Amino acid sequence: MNGTSSSSSSGTSSTSSANDLQSTFLQLLVAQLQNQDPTNPMDSSQMTSQLAQINTVSGIAQLNTSLSSLSTQLSAGQNAQAALLIGSTVLAPGSSATVSSGSSPELGVQLTSAASDVKVNITNSAGSVVRTIDLGAESAGTVPVTWDGKDTSGATVADGTYTISATATVNGSSTTATSLVASQVQGVIQQADGTASLSLANGKTVALSGVAGIL
Repeated sequence: MNGTSSSSSSGTSSTSSANDLQSTFLQLLVAQLQNQDPTNPMDSSQMTSQLAQINTVSGIAQLNTSLSSLSTQLSAGQNAQAALLIGSTVLAPGSSATVSSGSSPELGVQLTSAASDVKVNITNSAGSVVRTIDLGAESAGTVPVTWDGKDTSGATVADGTYTISATATVNGSSTTATSLVASQVQGVIQQADGTASLSLANGKTVALSGVAGIL
């Protein structure tokens, strides 16, 4: 509500300023015409140029008002769209996953370009890699990953929080990829700039635009 009032007030102020400027200009123009030297009248081309300039200023102010209104409507629509995700499970950037009773959340990797090999490493609190999931070659985009909660030997790992990291081989070079962790959406938070962010069950807050997938 505050964002809407602010945008509306700003748009009204801009329009009012442009109208005041136009009114002042016309008053000065009339005074100039009334007091001009009959033997040296005002150049009509200058008058036309000045009128065009003031109309441009007025048009820009009206455009700013329209854009401000459109921005407010888009923000409201985005917040409504985000609210529909409450209770849903989403894939979002994250580096930790909690295993409970041998069950782990869905994982994923986000690639900016195609990779010849993609690997997901799962590390315990002691810093030891308990499992490496080799996905092989993958195209650019979001790649869902399922971890069964077991280590390299096939044994179920202990309950706790594990660090998730991903690497990708692109054009023969190894690079870090964005790891994704699934979590349930618990709420929607409106940021200072009017955009919507999601509050997740794992304690993270992610921008709506940062959601890589809905499970």
